Amino acid sequence: MNIMDFNVKKLAADAGTFLSRAVQFTEEKLGQAEKTELDAHLENLLGKAECTKTWTEKIMKQTEVLLQPNPNARIEELVYEKLDRKLPSRVNNPELLGQYMIDAGTEFGPGTAYGNALIKCGETQKRIGTADRELIQTSALNFLTPLRNFIEGDYKTIAKEKKLLQNKRLDLDAAKTRLKKAKTADTRASQLNSARLEGDNIMIWAEEVTKSEQELRITQSEFDRQAEITRLLLEGISSTHAHHLRCLNDFVEAQMTYYAQCYQYMLDLQKQLGSFPSSYHSNNSQTPVAPVPSASSSVVVSSPLTSTSGLALSSPSSITDLKESSGSRKARVLYDYDAANSSELSLLADEVITVFSVVGMDSDWLMGERGNQKGRVPITYLELLN
Repeated sequence: MNIMDFNVKKLAADAGTFLSRAVQFTEEKLGQAEKTELDAHLENLLGKAECTKTWTEKIMKQTEVLLQPNPNARIEELVYEKLDRKLPSRVNNPELLGQYMIDAGTEFGPGTAYGNALIKCGETQKRIGTADRELIQTSALNFLTPLRNFIEGDYKTIAKEKKLLQNKRLDLDAAKTRLKKAKTADTRASQLNSARLEGDNIMIWAEEVTKSEQELRITQSEFDRQAEITRLLLEGISSTHAHHLRCLNDFVEAQMTYYAQCYQYMLDLQKQLGSFPSSYHSNNSQTPVAPVPSASSSVVVSSPLTSTSGLALSSPSSITDLKESSGSRKARVLYDYDAANSSELSLLADEVITVFSVVGMDSDWLMGERGNQKGRVPITYLELLN
C-alpha cells in the first residue's frame, strides 16, 4: 500500500512538472514569459554539434550510395545489420561481367583471338571486382563505422543531455515566473494592510515568496549543473572532428589503392590486347580481309590494329598452300599463347618455330614444333616466314 502511495505521488509530481514545463514553453512562444538565454559559448557549441551531425549523416549516406549503388542491396545489408546476422556473399557487377566474358571466351575457343581476348578481359574484370570488394570492406571499417558510431552513439548522448538541459531551463524559468508572481502579490497585499484578512494574506504571500526563492535556488543549481555537463560533452566535438579527419585520410588512401590497382590492371590488359591482331580466321570461316604485301613475310592482312601495333598476319593463301603441301615452314609467333591442354603447344611472342599441317586437323590450327616439344598451335598467333 505504501509503495502504491509512493508511485501515485511520484506520478502526480511528474505530471505537475510536465504541465509546468508545457505552460512555460507555451507562454514563451506567445511572448508572455521571459526565457533564460544560454551563454554564447554554449550556443556556439550546440550549433557546431548540430552542424556536425547533419553533415556527417549526409556524407555517410552518400558514401554508402557510392560504394553500393543498388538501393535494394543497401536495404538488404541494413536488414542483416539490424538482425545482427552475417551478410551472405554476393557477386558484384565486375565479377559477374568477368565471369560472362570468361564463359563466352571459353565457348568461342581460347585458341581464337576473340575468345582469348574475352578470357583475358574477364580475368581483369574479376580482379577489379575483388579490388572493389576490398575497397567496400576497408571503407566500411575505417570510414563508415566511425561516422555511424558518432551518429548512433555520441550524438544520441548529446541530444539526450541537450533535451535534459532544455527541461531544466524550463523549470528554472517557471520558478522565476512563480517568484515574480509571488512578489507582486506580496507587494499588493502589503499595500492593503488595513484589515486582519489582508494581514493573513500578507503571511500567506510571504511564505509563498520564501518557498519560490528556495525553489529558484534549487532549479538554478540544477540548470547550472546540467549546462556544465552538456558543455563538456559538446567540447568533445573537436576531438570527433580530429578522429573523423583520420578516418577520412584512411578512406582516401583506400580509394587511391583501389584506383591504382584498377589502372594497373587495365594497363596490363591493354598491353595484352595490343598484341592481338584485329583480323583473324573466325570459327565460322568468315571471309578474311584482303591481304597486303609485307617485307618480313610473304603477305599480311591489313587492319586498323596492324597500323598501330606493327603486327602482321599470314594470308589465307600462304596457309592454304602449307595445308595442301606435306612440307613444313618457319613461323614467327606474334604474341604469347598458353596451351589449354597437353595437345597444344605454349608460345612466346617473337620466337620462331616450325609448323606443318596434319591431315584431319581443324582449319584454325597447325602443328607446331620447338625442339623436342610438339603440339597444336592456333594459326592466328603465327606469321609465316619466307
